[in-house]
Amino acid sequence: MIDWMQNLALIEMAITCGVIVTWLAQSLSDRTFSFPVKWFMAALVTNIFFWPLGLGMELPLAAYVRAVTGDLSIVLTLLLWSSVLLPSRPTSISFKLAIILVSFMFYPLALGLGMIDPYAWGYSSLGLLIGVLVFALVCGITGWTKGVWIIALAILAWVGHWHESTNLWDYVLDPLLAIWAVMALANSMQRKRRVKARSGYLFRAG
Repeated sequence: MIDWMQNLALIEMAITCGVIVTWLAQSLSDRTFSFPVKWFMAALVTNIFFWPLGLGMELPLAAYVRAVTGDLSIVLTLLLWSSVLLPSRPTSISFKLAIILVSFMFYPLALGLGMIDPYAWGYSSLGLLIGVLVFALVCGITGWTKGVWIIALAILAWVGHWHESTNLWDYVLDPLLAIWAVMALANSMQRKRRVKARSGYLFRAG
């Protein structure tokens, strides 16, 4: 059972590494890759990270990456995969802002900066589960259906004990997701300012 779970975790991390390398390659290229090309690149890199390559390393590359990052949340994993490998609309700004606000409240308290430990709620708190479901409902109301599916799959993964952790927080939030949300929101705001400045220049009198 343990070996089966470890192999699944390595496959998941290898795919994530493949997706990230594909995204980096696309970011550095002047051409837009077609989705078949992205799938091929992701599959190729996934195999490189999953199968032991030797070279003095006893474990696959994905195992070493996982040792550093741990298991990523299902929400972050699915965001990465879907954003690169599937046609989809940009992630909702309200979603990014919500992740930032929750992270700024959650992590200081979880690290002991107070009398409340919200991380403990992830084991048996019905309130936290209801809160996550309400958040998914808000995503649906605002029109971001991908967010609904991502959160639903994260809850199903938690119920099915997809990862070693049995804490719901580990399936819906992680530090890398919080960092991504901060950077993505900053980039979105900078892009909007740049577009606004450009439009102001174009329509300037004279």
